[in-house]
Amino acid sequence: MKLRLDENWTTKNNGYPLFDEEVERYLSVLPTKAQAEKADEPFYCFIHFGMNTATGREWGNATEQLSDFDILKIRPDQWARAIKASGASGVILTCKHHDGFCLWDTGTTRFNSMNAEISLDIVRAVKNACDGEGLKFGVYLSPWDMHEKSYGEPMYNDFFCRQLTELLTDYGEIFEVWFDGAKGAVAKDFTYDWDRYYKLVRTLQPEAAIAICGPDVRWVGNEAGKARKSEYCVVPEYLTVAETVQKHSQQTAEGAAALQQIKSSDEDLGSREVLKGNQYLKWYPAEVDVSIRKGWFHPGGGKVKSAGKLFDIYLNSVGNNSFLLLNVPPSRKGVIPFKDRRRLKKLGEKINAIYENPVISQTFGELKDTDGFIEFKFNSPKKLKYCVLREDITKGQRVEKFDLYLLKPNGKYKRAYSGTVIGMRKIIELKGSAVGALIIIRQSRSNPVIRDIGFYE
Repeated sequence: MKLRLDENWTTKNNGYPLFDEEVERYLSVLPTKAQAEKADEPFYCFIHFGMNTATGREWGNATEQLSDFDILKIRPDQWARAIKASGASGVILTCKHHDGFCLWDTGTTRFNSMNAEISLDIVRAVKNACDGEGLKFGVYLSPWDMHEKSYGEPMYNDFFCRQLTELLTDYGEIFEVWFDGAKGAVAKDFTYDWDRYYKLVRTLQPEAAIAICGPDVRWVGNEAGKARKSEYCVVPEYLTVAETVQKHSQQTAEGAAALQQIKSSDEDLGSREVLKGNQYLKWYPAEVDVSIRKGWFHPGGGKVKSAGKLFDIYLNSVGNNSFLLLNVPPSRKGVIPFKDRRRLKKLGEKINAIYENPVISQTFGELKDTDGFIEFKFNSPKKLKYCVLREDITKGQRVEKFDLYLLKPNGKYKRAYSGTVIGMRKIIELKGSAVGALIIIRQSRSNPVIRDIGFYE
């Protein structure tokens, strides 16, 4: 096979400028400290639990009453153990969904779990369970509220900010604040004061990421566990506008099916062709949100995704320069069912298995003009399963195209993968024996800065 070693970033750079004013503009877009740290713990779980768990709905219908929440016992410690076994680093809890029922001891409304028969601050119980397992804790607070009478009036922004303040001051450190753009078609026309919400988060929890309808973490655009082939971190800043996210969010309880796909027109968000037409850019990595079951709340049944399917989603998200937010809904019995727990445990085992048998792992840094390709030699034939690559994202997102070749025991090279973005993390599945490998970076924005590359049996 012709390797074309002379066609790399140090020579032709695939026909693109290696460094000019435009490339310098791209490289000036860097992650915040919180975003960079988050890249090292890219997998965490959603817990959808609340009034809908009790009523068996996905969305409320504005008729719910306190007596409808008839769940009397929950096991947050069991939830946290199950999620820890999956390999996840944290939990985001639906502290309030669209029905307006609050899972904490709030002073803003009587419509909360303390006034239901369970008489429990569920947010605190889950936070304590997460602390016990070493899991980070995050909050989801639905901007849309079917129950609150002030919704649709300017005073609702005050109401919402009081709720947000309670969650951000009474429960310790919060790693992510999750806002969505879902709003029913019959909901009152109302513009949320997003800037005020963001300022409040920055003041009370300055290290927390603000996700989806927020400036730090981008919604991937579907709920099917799918990321783009090239999922860039540097994208046009207009994608951070909350109203843009709202427009493409779920509008009805039955609208989830439409979010199980990616539109091809949305495939490219960060190539040079896209960025050059946008004056303002942003470091805005994608988060892939998907449920272990068909629905977001536990329906009392429904098919659970296999461990193999969950692992494929992991590879296509965490292994594709994205974050993964996997929803794990407890049942109305207050527990995560055995089948779900078993799948989570197997997922954790599969994730751990990626790194169990290292063949070679090497750190790099900024490549020199003589490093058009990187060569690896193994001490004996190895049955490779994975190659994991990471850029040093504190120096920007640089690699745009690369090829991976394996040196077979017969002395011949075979191309195993052709890729584009590396970014926070790229995980490549491999098959067959090899005695070495060759990575040729074909295209880059200035000199590539590689954090590390590893091969694993």
